[in-house]
Amino acid sequence: MEDSASPRPPRRKRYAGKNPRRFEDKYKELDPVRHAETIGRVLASGKTPAGMHVPIMVEECLAALHLEPGQTGVDGTLGYGGHARQILARIAPGGHLIGLDLDPIEQPKTVARLLESGFGEETFTAVHSNYAGIRKVLDGQGIGAVDFVFADLGCSSMQFDNPARGFTFKSDGPLDMRMNPQRGISAADWLAKVKASKLAEALRENSDEPYADEIAAELAGKRFKGTKDLVESLQRLPLMARMDEERAELTVRRVFQAIRIAVNEEFSSLDAFLRQLPDCLKPGGRAAILTFHSGEDRRVKKAFQAGGRDGVYVEVSDGVVIAGPEERRNNPRSAPAKLRWAVKGESRR
Repeated sequence: MEDSASPRPPRRKRYAGKNPRRFEDKYKELDPVRHAETIGRVLASGKTPAGMHVPIMVEECLAALHLEPGQTGVDGTLGYGGHARQILARIAPGGHLIGLDLDPIEQPKTVARLLESGFGEETFTAVHSNYAGIRKVLDGQGIGAVDFVFADLGCSSMQFDNPARGFTFKSDGPLDMRMNPQRGISAADWLAKVKASKLAEALRENSDEPYADEIAAELAGKRFKGTKDLVESLQRLPLMARMDEERAELTVRRVFQAIRIAVNEEFSSLDAFLRQLPDCLKPGGRAAILTFHSGEDRRVKKAFQAGGRDGVYVEVSDGVVIAGPEERRNNPRSAPAKLRWAVKGESRR
């Protein structure tokens, strides 16, 4: 019989309905160790569990990097650590991976997961940095060049899934969108001060939005209370009445994407990363980059092609590698992914 004097364990939080709708109520998905069966069902249904990130095109990325035991390399976008975990297994024994990530909220969680998996300081070093700072990071580690560099661009599922981060248009939350909430200005502040011409340019460049000028004229210089307020403002635009539901959602998605890229200066960071990349690779070193929309892919494609023409890269992927039909079916978030790779030539120093 239970001792009535002993403290009872806290009761599980109840929620209305069959399934929780709020991110913070999804206790099973947010505690994968205790609820592995639930996580398995979510994954089997072709969805990504809340607070997790399913690594995309893992085998294709590993094949592009040609990993071997004892190599040293950089994962420029550590994220949930899915790719990093597989890379670490391939470069053991004797290898070392430096994992970069700008997100101060998610990076400590990922570091803890990798440590629990047995990857300690002798094999893995985490650095809080944007991939644009790769040269500075290597200098700080006393490393001239590495055998490989990997980058999985864009946002992680954990960032999209958490409404408190402000990346998603599907749930209400603060209009923030910063990958590092400790630096820069929020999306709300950016929209409140941006000129219509600059917002229109961002909509065209960052998300290929055909109604960029019309949307920018209505949004620029306005203060929005949160993500829901922005979505409802978009839905009230006259142009939305001319669209079906699917096309209207695409417009909202594009607006959020364009603002996120602008707030985080993603393209300027990517350009800086691509400029430094050859200098960070040893002769014969390999780079593999996953992109998720045309603006990213154009930059990677042009940088690799230019490096090939100049002899900086001796080999560049012929076109893009995409996820296979089974992966696209099991993980819809892999559908837009494009993988490109390049091999560094002999040093000209």
